[in-house]
Amino acid sequence: MNKKIRRYDLDWLRVIVFGLLIFYHVGMFFVPWGWHIKNNITYDWIRWPMLFLNQWRLPILFVISGMGTFYALSYRNIRQFNWERIKRLLIPLLFGMLLIVPPQIYFERLANNQFSGSYVEYFTTEAFIGVYPEGNISWHHLWFLPYLLVFSIILSPLFIKIKRNAPGFTNWMRRQIQKPYGLYLFIIPLYLFEVAIEPFFDITHDLINDWFNFINSLAFFLFGFILISSGEAFWKSLNRIKSKALLIGIIAFSIQLFIWIQGKDSLLIHCTEALVKVANLWSWILVILGYGAKFLNTKSNLLAYCNRAVYPFYILHQTITITIGYYIMNLEWGFLPKFMILVIGTFGGSWIIYHCIILKIPVLHPLFGLKKPNSY
Repeated sequence: MNKKIRRYDLDWLRVIVFGLLIFYHVGMFFVPWGWHIKNNITYDWIRWPMLFLNQWRLPILFVISGMGTFYALSYRNIRQFNWERIKRLLIPLLFGMLLIVPPQIYFERLANNQFSGSYVEYFTTEAFIGVYPEGNISWHHLWFLPYLLVFSIILSPLFIKIKRNAPGFTNWMRRQIQKPYGLYLFIIPLYLFEVAIEPFFDITHDLINDWFNFINSLAFFLFGFILISSGEAFWKSLNRIKSKALLIGIIAFSIQLFIWIQGKDSLLIHCTEALVKVANLWSWILVILGYGAKFLNTKSNLLAYCNRAVYPFYILHQTITITIGYYIMNLEWGFLPKFMILVIGTFGGSWIIYHCIILKIPVLHPLFGLKKPNSY
């Protein structure tokens, strides 16, 4: 086995992007479109920062996961890798569906007058009847885990082949990304998915009928692995392109805003908006990776703590947000007090449960995907 390699910038970005997820889900409480529970007043202006975040926040997580997979396969064989994926993804998923997600659905049912009674009554009589949204069994925000597990298993033979037995492909990829805008080669398949698949398949997160989201997310996961397999050629190309990608991202999102505000639709507009969308989201991924590599590739004790805490925070956070949200949704307060209570309450509640309970009880560690602490 090869020596372990660690990119601290990728660890930091993983922490930061998952932190943004908490802000995003708090925003979902206020934005006009649907979510599990809603504030008594929604705010139209918040849709714009939410739409901006929504385009790249999950794709970059799949890209980073693909990059991490490259390093994981440096010191594991395929059997060890897949078994580790099952332990770290499937066990927290099943635990989350059993104990973490049901309170979210309970408060949603209360808010929509679809159930009345205590949580004990709900959990013992209703919680595991039928599949959400008609029923109550769901993985809700944990949908990322089954997707990542399936991607890891089905792509692991290809990853092994690329990593150990495909120098021709790797060398070809290095030559492509070293071209001035070679890193934008990846938007070609993304554009084809947007034009040919996205109009026909809504995003459902149910794994089975979620064809656009499944294929698109799998592509980002694969792209992350391929980029890292290109070695220093990728990091050098990323460093050269990051400032240009920032400009492209600003221009592309500005064009998107114009198209959305105009509100007109046609085949031409759809195809144009699809191209602008993939250019925008891929640009911001390059920007974040590029500036992360420049400024964040340093180890620290804080990173060691946050990197270990991020998985339990991810599992816990939405349940805490919805629980707090239910009790403040009908209060006649303004946006800022409610937003601050939800943000502070979600981060604080997640930290208290993680630091004071999960860390202290070793039997809980595998249920939250915790490995032994790394030395930074």
